[in-house]
Amino acid sequence: MNRKLVLILSLLYVLFMAGLAVFYYTSGESFKSLVAIGGAVCGAIPLLLALFTKLQFNQPLIFSYLIFLFASQYLGSILGWYGLGWWDTFLHVLSGVLLAFAAIALYERLAHRNAGEHISPWFVFLFTFSFSVLGGVIWEFYEFGSDQLFGMTLQGGGNKDTMSDLIADSAGGLIVAIWAGIRTKRKLNSL
Repeated sequence: MNRKLVLILSLLYVLFMAGLAVFYYTSGESFKSLVAIGGAVCGAIPLLLALFTKLQFNQPLIFSYLIFLFASQYLGSILGWYGLGWWDTFLHVLSGVLLAFAAIALYERLAHRNAGEHISPWFVFLFTFSFSVLGGVIWEFYEFGSDQLFGMTLQGGGNKDTMSDLIADSAGGLIVAIWAGIRTKRKLNSL
């Protein structure tokens, strides 16, 4: 059921964005069409992973990812919610949270089953926080590169925009990293 639900939700998102891409392309709105194409590509990632790998999916993480895509691509870029001012910062906090949960899921899949008995809560905290912040930094590299190479305006506020985004990413990651460290410490104390 887990794999089937991921397939269905991802496929619905891809079809929704592909439909928007066609609609906006035929309407002569190339920016919105390109955003929708990007949305279809991003939405296809869980779909392709479900079809071509044997990964077991963290359902809440996939749901959150698709909701984040909808909020950033459709609501933010296509409907123009980024013009609200606070929407970009809110999404950066949310992306920090999502990346931190992705770090926890990755750690739990990669760590040896018995490692939980010996792992430091500080390591879990640092890994989760660092992974989240790194994701934010890589995104800012993308924004800077797109602006420099393709003349886009993703960093509309320049350095202030970049730093605000990085602080928001870090804040979201920090919240989850603290929770993950405390959770690990409680697990160790219960052994």
